[in-house]
Amino acid sequence: MRPAGRGFSPLDERWGLTESVYSPECAKQMVWLSGLLPYEQAAQVFERIGGRRLPASSIWRQTQAYGERLKRHAEQEQDQVRVERTVLPPAGLDHARCQGISMDGGKLHLREEGWKEFKVGTVFDVAHRPERDPVTDEVVEQAYGVNMGYRAVIGSAEELGPGLWALAVRRGVPRAADSVVVGDGAEWIWNLAGSYFPDSVQIVDWYHACQHLHQAATALYPEDALAAERWYKRRQGDLFKGQVHPITLWLEDKGLADQAGYFHKHKRRMRYQEFREEGYPIGSGTVESGIKQFKVRLTGPGMRWSRPGAERMLTIRTAVLDQSFDDLWSAAI
Repeated sequence: MRPAGRGFSPLDERWGLTESVYSPECAKQMVWLSGLLPYEQAAQVFERIGGRRLPASSIWRQTQAYGERLKRHAEQEQDQVRVERTVLPPAGLDHARCQGISMDGGKLHLREEGWKEFKVGTVFDVAHRPERDPVTDEVVEQAYGVNMGYRAVIGSAEELGPGLWALAVRRGVPRAADSVVVGDGAEWIWNLAGSYFPDSVQIVDWYHACQHLHQAATALYPEDALAAERWYKRRQGDLFKGQVHPITLWLEDKGLADQAGYFHKHKRRMRYQEFREEGYPIGSGTVESGIKQFKVRLTGPGMRWSRPGAERMLTIRTAVLDQSFDDLWSAAI
């Protein structure tokens, strides 16, 4: 997104700054900061903390030039580790660390195109900590994601796949003895999981499943909120145990086949008690948090992007969020 209401060369000349005076280290910090904050705010940080007055237009221009180079390098990297080029280790050499993959989508505004969907995939290590169980209210060891890495694209699941696979290879997922894909009920997520991570356990996010269960309860008792809530509470226990038959039986008996179909379709992905006991995360909070962090930088008030500018910023924002920016810069610049 180009800074609004700012010129280019005149402002640079006013402060005695031209591209020729920006050292590589200064340019690096400009680009990194642009991935963290809007250009105007980045300029304020430079002036207040760095003691250097830089026009927002200069930061924008450096970000476009270097961002394109960073994006091209990231694309070259993912091309080098396409699925057909990846050599997996012999049997018995897998590492013991459990790893996870999550995917989700959001929207950003492109000039001349309107609101477009961007898709985010995250790869993470699975860790455990004591937390209160939302169903039993007991304190139990629950799985969660750490060491998150991200990939983001504007476009289809097919466009996300190669980059997500490249990230998974870099993070060691193909060498993991145990891995899991967690997501909502979107078909594209499970298609992508089947294509790239066929050996991973698949889990529909618990909270999305509960949302569908609540919608089903409302459909069953549209005029009786108390009855709907009672039915929801009873069936939530069945859902947690992976027992979808009591849910679908009620729905089909009332002619709500579409509502029942969701639970039939994802039955094998809804064995929540079993998954939790096996140490898997049953929520997709890792990628949902990631979507929010991308939106903070790309969907602020009044933000409108050119498609190339948004694609560059997605690359930069990704590297800033998962702390791979220095490595990407060193490899690409």
